[in-house]
Amino acid sequence: MPAAGPVPTAAAVKAAIDDLADPDRAESSAWFFKTGPGQYGEGDRFVGVSVPAQRKVARAFRGLDRAGVRDLLSSDIHEHRLTGLLLLRSGFERADSDSDRREWVQCYLDAVYEGRVDNWDLVDSSAPYILGESLVEEDHSLLFELVADVDLWRRRVAILATHAFIKRGDATTLLELAPLVLDDRRDLIQKAVGWMLRETGKRVDRGVLLDFLEQHAAQMGRTALSYATEHLTAEQRSHFRGLR
Repeated sequence: MPAAGPVPTAAAVKAAIDDLADPDRAESSAWFFKTGPGQYGEGDRFVGVSVPAQRKVARAFRGLDRAGVRDLLSSDIHEHRLTGLLLLRSGFERADSDSDRREWVQCYLDAVYEGRVDNWDLVDSSAPYILGESLVEEDHSLLFELVADVDLWRRRVAILATHAFIKRGDATTLLELAPLVLDDRRDLIQKAVGWMLRETGKRVDRGVLLDFLEQHAAQMGRTALSYATEHLTAEQRSHFRGLR
C-alpha cells in the first residue's frame, strides 16, 4: 500500500492561504465586504485570496479534523474562516455515521453562536449545505430560535438554511419564517428573504409565491419585494408594488 500522506493541519491550511495573498485584492475585498466603521463587516481582515483558490486549498486539505476546523474558524482572517467552512462542509458530507454528522453540525453551530460566521459569503456558503441539510428529515425548531435572534448573521443563517428544503420542493418552513423578519429592514435580511421567496417561485410553485405576496407584500420592504418578484411579469411586479 502507498504511504499515507501527511495529516492536514490548520497551520498548513493557513500557510497555504497566506502564500496566495494579494494586497490589492485584500484592499478590494475589505471595501466590497463593508469592513469600515459602522458597516456590517466592521473590523474584518482580508489577505486577498479568491474563492476559487480557497476551494482549491480546501480540496488539498480535505480531511482536516474538527479541532483544525475550529482553529481556522477562530482566525481573524476572513479567508481562513471561509476555507474552514468549506472544510467543515466537506467533513459533514463525508461523515460516516449519524453521530459524526451531528458533531460536524455542532461544530458549525458553535461557530455561528460564537460570531465566527459573520459575513454574507460565509453564511451563504455554509448554512444551506450544513445546517439546512442536517435538518431535512429533522425538527426545524432550531431555525425559529435563530431567526428570533436580533443578530444579523444568525437570522441570515436561519433563512438561508431553508434553501435545502426549497430545493426538495418544500417551502413550508420558509413561509413560516419569512413573516417573522419582514419588518427587519437590514439590507442583508431583505435580500435573503426575497431570494428564498424567489427560489420558492422557481423551484416549488409560483402559485405559492403569489399567494404569499398577496398576503404579505404590503409589509415587505422594497428590496425584499424586488428580489421576490424578479422573475414575475411586469404586470405582476407592478401589482405587488402597488400593495405597499
